Amino acid sequence: MNVVILAAGMGKRMQSALPKVLHTIAGKPMLVHVIETAKLLHDNQHANICVVYGHGGEQVPLALTLALPDLKLAFAKQEPQLGTGHAVAQAIPYWDDAVPTLILYGDVPLTRASSLQRLVEAAEHNQLAILTAHMDDPSGLGRIIRVDGKITRIVEQKDANEDERAVTEINTGIMVAPTKHLKKWLSNLSNKNAQGEYYLTDIVASAVADGITITSAQPDAIWETLGVNSKIQLAELERIHQKNIALKLLEQGVTLLDPARIDVRGELSCGQDVSIDVGCVFEGKVVLADGVKIGAHCVIKNAQIGAQSEIKPFCHIEEALVGELAQIGPYARLRPGTNLAEGVHIGNFVEVKNSQIAAHSKANHLAYLGDATIGSRVNIGAGTITCNYDGVNKFRTVIEDDAFIGSDSQLIAPVTVGKGATLGAGTTLSKDAPEGKLTVSRARQVTLEGWQRPVKIKK
Repeated sequence: MNVVILAAGMGKRMQSALPKVLHTIAGKPMLVHVIETAKLLHDNQHANICVVYGHGGEQVPLALTLALPDLKLAFAKQEPQLGTGHAVAQAIPYWDDAVPTLILYGDVPLTRASSLQRLVEAAEHNQLAILTAHMDDPSGLGRIIRVDGKITRIVEQKDANEDERAVTEINTGIMVAPTKHLKKWLSNLSNKNAQGEYYLTDIVASAVADGITITSAQPDAIWETLGVNSKIQLAELERIHQKNIALKLLEQGVTLLDPARIDVRGELSCGQDVSIDVGCVFEGKVVLADGVKIGAHCVIKNAQIGAQSEIKPFCHIEEALVGELAQIGPYARLRPGTNLAEGVHIGNFVEVKNSQIAAHSKANHLAYLGDATIGSRVNIGAGTITCNYDGVNKFRTVIEDDAFIGSDSQLIAPVTVGKGATLGAGTTLSKDAPEGKLTVSRARQVTLEGWQRPVKIKK
């Protein structure tokens, strides 16, 4: 199948230098949503996809190359921009005449593959198939004009008379056409209309004249046909999309404390008995195993959380692995390269980066653990810092099993704390601490006799 995606529009109402189709829904450009949906059609795994771009120059091809590096796409530039019919014609050099052509829009991001599949099936046997929908208020949209139940033409709002404007069946713009005929119809388009543009919709009259049967299909929901022309509409579709994601999670058995207050900007996989509180954001690929509890207002990106673990409110987790039965937060930050084993506790205002922490170790408050390898059953006291950076290079700290790190300690890497060792509170460790022994590094405490607190001098 040939697929043409129109993505050349300026989108003036977006008030942005970014091409309209590159604005995001769920963290992904609208145009990428459309392309990925087209690829889901069961007979479309080897689709010939051409993106027609224009406004914003090369931003659209560059963005798609970065977002979909493994997908071969064709690009056609529409310049000047003379209407939808003219835009589709720019893709003609990339078409295979032996297969039909599906026309999609880069600013209509939520169309389901199931609806498109019905449209493709309606176009079998060399027919022209149009995705239509009934709207209570069709203002501004092209109307489907039928005679004796058969589609005879599409009339745009500005060209419609009073009777035609009363029609509630609208043209979504999405259609499937026999390619050889489509080429001919496009070549015969005229711009003698209120807009002075070459309307794609005028091919319907050409199909009628050529005796081609015109069929239609309807989407599962009206929001599948909604396009974006402003930030208001973008926000509305974002909430529709997030609501659909939330409903799927609920159907899978996930507990959402408020389905209206969750944002999934990627792929979220959940096991049984997962609970997610309000205001959470999930980005990239996130896996929550059985029994995981996510507290309010957490941001989790490209991470795996093990079974029965609890992420308390206001935690930030990115590119990290959290083992089973862990307790994280509140207000903890797990940065890339963090790997926590079973039963690890990371408490409030603790930051972990590029570190491995073995089973049942704890850092319950106010610590920074960077570039560290920490064994089992280690206790990290409040205010502990692994000093991993000398201003140029980073070095590793090793803390072996059963060590106890006293509060307000600084471990200047590279350094090793031996198995079962204890660091006294306030220690600055610059040499290895032997296993099983107490190591202390602090100034001797002194009390000065006869000292008096200063008093304020009267002026």
